[in-house]
Amino acid sequence: MSKQKQAIVDWSLRYQQLANSSENALLQQFYASAFNQSAAAIADVPFVAMDFETTGLDSEADDIVSVGLVPFNLQRIYCKHSRHWVVQPRRNLHEESIIIHGITHSEVDDAPDFNRIIEPLLAALSGKVVVVHYAAIERPFLNNALLLRLHEGIEFALVDTMDIEKRALTARQGLIGRLFNSKIGSLRLNDCRKRYSLPAYNNHNALTDALATAELLQAQLSHHYRLDTPIDDLWI
Repeated sequence: MSKQKQAIVDWSLRYQQLANSSENALLQQFYASAFNQSAAAIADVPFVAMDFETTGLDSEADDIVSVGLVPFNLQRIYCKHSRHWVVQPRRNLHEESIIIHGITHSEVDDAPDFNRIIEPLLAALSGKVVVVHYAAIERPFLNNALLLRLHEGIEFALVDTMDIEKRALTARQGLIGRLFNSKIGSLRLNDCRKRYSLPAYNNHNALTDALATAELLQAQLSHHYRLDTPIDDLWI
């Protein structure tokens, strides 16, 4: 399956540049230890699935409420090394978001600020390729959360299971389907999982969604890619 990107980033080079230009010690360490082997086969890549629950969908106006991380590779999911944090946002917690993720005002009132988890979060991401379902959430939210607290944002390569699914469905659609602009199907996490006969989970819990994303990527790569596919074909 061919890679379709609007902008191709040489992450090996970019991480070197960021390690040299960053002024924050935690970010310097993160960039210096980032997985930067663009030619590595996907079978050899250490991944970590990441999911956020937030106060809303606008990364400029909203903030992170909880974080879920699940490390894995194509053979195993390391549940015992998973992490889950509930944090106190610096933006208002809207009633609409409470209905979605179930995290209440009393829970966030007793939770630490995101500042308290930056170090363990970056350590858990270190040396791994981040996997998310819909890159437009996790990357900008983490960038803005760090800008707000460290006065420096973050850049990192990631694999987007939604993007992979869109490519697979578009390829299956064929030329005729594209000419007639026929719908390719839902790209929601649970709907994507159904196509691979993965079990349904209750979503909108950061840890559960991270696990669901890890399982989805394993299934997608098993169905659509060779094990020697370079990670550069996938990360964005």
